[in-house]
Amino acid sequence: MQFLSWLLSKMMQIIFGSRHERRADSVAADKEAGVFEGEYSSRARSFESDYNAAVKLLRDRLDTRYPSGHYGRLRSGENSPYDHGEDRAMAVDTMSTAIAMALREGATVQQAAEAGAASAGI
Repeated sequence: MQFLSWLLSKMMQIIFGSRHERRADSVAADKEAGVFEGEYSSRARSFESDYNAAVKLLRDRLDTRYPSGHYGRLRSGENSPYDHGEDRAMAVDTMSTAIAMALREGATVQQAAEAGAASAGI
């Protein structure tokens, strides 16, 4: 009797397990090819585009407050030897974190950009 239940369980595993493996293999192949559309992939794509849009909204304000080393010296009327690189990097890190958190909580792009600006002080 024990042998019969073991044999039955193995047969079920072969029949149903192979179907599951085929499905998992096809999903993996689709993901590698970039054609798999699931709930997570569409959400991730939306998050990435929203994040990039929010950063673009803040780029000019960030450049005004913390000019990059290259463009900071080329601006007319400014002769500042101060390097804003470290301050800019900290502001970008803080701003990025705030934007990501706001978007994950369901904020719009504009609201996420304002949250990023408030966190960086720009």
